[in-house]
Amino acid sequence: MLEKTTRMNFLYDFYQSLLTPKQRSYMSLYYRDDFSLGEIAENYGVSRQAVYDNLKRTEILLEEYEQKLALLKKFEERKKLISLMRKGMTEVPNDGDKLNRYLDELEELD
Repeated sequence: MLEKTTRMNFLYDFYQSLLTPKQRSYMSLYYRDDFSLGEIAENYGVSRQAVYDNLKRTEILLEEYEQKLALLKKFEERKKLISLMRKGMTEVPNDGDKLNRYLDELEELD
């Protein structure tokens, strides 16, 4: 569950501006503020089922955005390459060719 929550939070960070205000609010309350479906439903005067359905549709929408735009995937690849570069810079002697390859890969991500 934690892995899904983490993924949804990242997707929300990248794509929240593409969501409606209600979708943003439900996602933020549920995934960031750890509100239950019942608490969100009570705040908005709707049923738990309505909140659940909205969240599921929004999750699917966020996954579709990621499939098309790949912002999270590129972010993760970028972090991995930066980590490898930092590790490579601390090695003695450091491998300049390897670091240059990592830099090339970083440039290709954009």
